[in-house]
Amino acid sequence: MTRRPLTLKTIEIFASVQGEGLRQGEPTIFVRLAGCNLRCGFCDTKRAWGEGRETPVVKIAETVGRLRRDHPAAWVCLTGGEPLAQNVRPLVLRLHDDGFMVQVETNGTFPPAACADWHTVSPKPPDYAVHPGFRRTAREAKLVVCGSLDLDAIRTARAFFPRPVPIFLQPRSNARGSLAKAVRLLEAAARAGLENVRLSVQLHKVYGLR
Repeated sequence: MTRRPLTLKTIEIFASVQGEGLRQGEPTIFVRLAGCNLRCGFCDTKRAWGEGRETPVVKIAETVGRLRRDHPAAWVCLTGGEPLAQNVRPLVLRLHDDGFMVQVETNGTFPPAACADWHTVSPKPPDYAVHPGFRRTAREAKLVVCGSLDLDAIRTARAFFPRPVPIFLQPRSNARGSLAKAVRLLEAAARAGLENVRLSVQLHKVYGLR
């Protein structure tokens, strides 16, 4: 009996730079996976909510390898949608075999991918709940500065993540109003004594990249 190849539902694979967080500005190859369990109204990648294409893991890795020839990068970022809604372990292990480090961008509602090198966790409203495994594995946290984000949500995140894990206030766009709210929240967090809370910006949009 022929074994069916391991597949993941994908939306797109492309080379760019990491636009957010601690790895901001690093050349990165992105694998955008399909599907999301939350579907936030402020999401800027709603096209990833769809079914996507069933793509063999080996084909994904081959595409990443071809992109690296013209766009040298040490990192691959698995994003979405919500990448951890699928079993990404076989892909992460294959990418490791090919010499890549792997970052996973997640809303934090599924267990961490233990084999990943870097978890960027972005808790979402209304309750900003995160799987307890991310207390140990998260390298950074990101709160989207949407209409409902307030100081209480920042307090919730700061209480969950260890002090060395930075919490980035990420404007939902680079529009003036979104940026201004991020500054106000940062000032409120500082007055409240919440440590290691930082401003962020979508660098890829500043440069006009994907």
